[in-house]
Order: sequence, then structure tokens, then C-alpha cells
Amino acid sequence: MDVFIGSLRKCILMNNFTENNIKDLLSKINYIVKNYEKDEVIAIEDSHCAKIGILLDGNVEVQKIYASGKNITISKLNIGNIFGEVIIFSNKNKYPATIISSNNSKILFISKENILKLCSISPIFLNNFMALLSNKILMLNRKVKSMSYQTLRQKICFYIIEQYKFQNNSTIKLNMTKKEIAEQLGVPRPSLSRELINMKNENLIEMNKNTITIKDINYMYELLD
Repeated sequence: MDVFIGSLRKCILMNNFTENNIKDLLSKINYIVKNYEKDEVIAIEDSHCAKIGILLDGNVEVQKIYASGKNITISKLNIGNIFGEVIIFSNKNKYPATIISSNNSKILFISKENILKLCSISPIFLNNFMALLSNKILMLNRKVKSMSYQTLRQKICFYIIEQYKFQNNSTIKLNMTKKEIAEQLGVPRPSLSRELINMKNENLIEMNKNTITIKDINYMYELLD
């Protein structure tokens, strides 16, 4: 158990818990730790979800795989990240996408019954779990709002403003590649790059390799009104 306590402390479910608190919590439930190799499938789309997963080591990707063979990475999970937390309590508790190990990874699984047990014995854990679900709802709302914008520029401005609010800085750090940003926005990567160049030429932004500096935030807000 001691070898993965450090990873669990990065998980939102363990906020405000000491290492001893975490050990005590885990001693009260049944859980499973599984190892996965690079490119190994952890869960297949439409398969039954009976447990939440907490990433202890490595990285995993949530992918949408189409019949044509095309794969789109919806999100990437790092140490401490969770999957299955919303699905497990839904009426249709099936995975909406496929989860694949990006490299050698280790995942701790906790069943629905044991999640409920932890919520009943620890108000702090319950609060953390509710915060996790609330954050997920807000994130989904942002994605829906992003999809509601019709033009590529609107989608880009929405993404930039969201990062500006989150990072509280007019120079935002890009924590994803342009390919990943394009997939998140649902647009082709070349189109994204061209539009960013157009916005730079119009003096709306400045771009470096891993940053975007906002030059005209008012324009972006007005475009989204």
C-alpha cells in the first residue's frame, strides 16, 4: 500500500487527507490494483462500468474509436486522475469511450459499493466526491457551450478565454499539443493553425511554441456574445 500513497495524495478524492488517513480509509474497503502494458485496453466502449479507476502510475487515454478505424483522443489522464466516477452511478453504467494505457500504467479500482461505504464513514471523502462530480458537470457544460459556437474563430476564442480565466494570466500556457487542442475543439489541426496565424496577423494574439498571449480580450468577449 505504501508504494502508491504518494500517487493517491494527488487525487481529488484524497484532498485534506494525510498519508495515515488514506491508509486508514483503504483498510476499511476492498480494492484492486492492476498493471497494464503500453497500448493495452483498460475498458472498451459500451462495456459495463462497475468500478472507478484512479491512476497510480503511467498515463492513459480516453479514445473514441470509429468503425472506419479513425481514433480521436478525447482526454489524457495522468497520475491521480480518475475515470468512471460519473458512469458508475448512472442508470446506463456503460463506458461512453474506450480507455487505453498510453504506457505501462498502474490503476487502483474501487467498486460502487465501496465508494458508498467510504462516503458513509468519511464526510471529507463525501465532500471530495461531490466536488469531483460538480467539477465534471461544469467541464461538460463548457464542452457543450464550446460545441454551440458555429465558427472556428469562436471556438478558439472560447478556448483561449477559458484558459485565461483558469490560469489568471493574459499569457496562457498550452498544456496540450495543437493536435490535441484541435481534437478537443472538434476541428482539423491545419484549420486551427491557419486561424491562429490569422489572429496573430490581426494583432489579436501573440504566439510562441507553448504560449499564447492575448492582445485584445475585449474582441474575444464581443465575438462570443
